Amino acid sequence: MDPIKKHKKNVSENIEALGCDKDLLGLSHKWCRETNNYNYTYNFSWMGRPIIQYPQDMIAMQEIIWEVKPDLIIETGIAHGGSLIFYASLLELLAVSGSGEGEIVGVDIDIRDHNRKEIEAHPMFKRINLIQGSSVAPEIIDRIRKIAANKQRIMVILDSNHTHDHVLAELEAYALLVSVNSYCVVFDTLIEDMPEDLFPDRPWCPGNSPKTATWKYLESHSEFEIDKRIQNKLLITVAPDGYLKRVR
Repeated sequence: MDPIKKHKKNVSENIEALGCDKDLLGLSHKWCRETNNYNYTYNFSWMGRPIIQYPQDMIAMQEIIWEVKPDLIIETGIAHGGSLIFYASLLELLAVSGSGEGEIVGVDIDIRDHNRKEIEAHPMFKRINLIQGSSVAPEIIDRIRKIAANKQRIMVILDSNHTHDHVLAELEAYALLVSVNSYCVVFDTLIEDMPEDLFPDRPWCPGNSPKTATWKYLESHSEFEIDKRIQNKLLITVAPDGYLKRVR
């Protein structure tokens, strides 16, 4: 067998086996729960900006972006801007390799002045379009849909308010902008799998989470399927059942 095909076959078999190992999946779940007590996801940065993500999910996003080669990424939720910078840097690498001139639109209801200043001063800002406002406000949805109108390969990343109703509204607003064979990634679906008392000062909790919104959306949208291979190979992810691939 061709060595490259053999490697890919081995990887595929590894991932399938990982997805069937309930003991290992349980250990991964426990790890996520315990490290959350130390705000583990706050420990990392990308090109100087804090990025509140697991490194494992960052690798998964890199793989997806390289495969899809999007000319537009839409992200709701900005925080410090690290994820914007991360995705913009990957789009820059795609451009250097001759794979397009992609841009990323980041929307947040409150882009704080100190974060805006740092994002706008960053070398990767040339690929970023910042929009302040609620991601589910009609005027914001209309503005983003107009940006997306002339794009061919679109990704959507939802990472703002994590309540069921808000995420479901975001899915209804943006998911169908995603091009076939690209992804809508719903982050922090892990909330559904965590202890209820882990979020005492937040409006979301198990039963009212991005995962429940994702499940509800998929009931009436067969255009998408959960790409279980991604969560199975990562084991550690904030987005179990959140990597949605558009298949039709």
